[in-house]
Amino acid sequence: MAKLYGKGKGKSRSKRPEDATTPVWVKYSKEEAEALVLKLAKQGMQPAKIGSVLRDTYGIPLIRSITGESISKILAEHKLQSKVPVDITNLIKRAAKLKKHLKKNKQDKVSKRGLQLTEAKIRRLAKYYKGRDLLEEKWKYETEKL
Repeated sequence: MAKLYGKGKGKSRSKRPEDATTPVWVKYSKEEAEALVLKLAKQGMQPAKIGSVLRDTYGIPLIRSITGESISKILAEHKLQSKVPVDITNLIKRAAKLKKHLKKNKQDKVSKRGLQLTEAKIRRLAKYYKGRDLLEEKWKYETEKL
């Protein structure tokens, strides 16, 4: 999601390789790679973290080149995907940290505005996911539970 209230135009970063073939030096088969993804998911890691661990620890640059599927699709097939999408979960964690900060620093207006923007983003994403049936219709973000 692009920044709604910022001057920045995004971040520059390196591009993923366009070649979707498995590199010669990768020593894992499709079944072994899926087993690694499932093992890491059972440890409580999110899909982005699983991808980083596979790249850095196991030398798997792209899981899709080996298995033909993304990490989230593998998790969905084995019913290990979380009920709430990862980006909403991360925003809720950020809002909780801001709430905790504001309890100590009541006069911090900048953080208060940041909390308002974060909560607005949570509500917009929830509306989007409910329309796509990726989130339950009765799910609601409540600030009191933080």
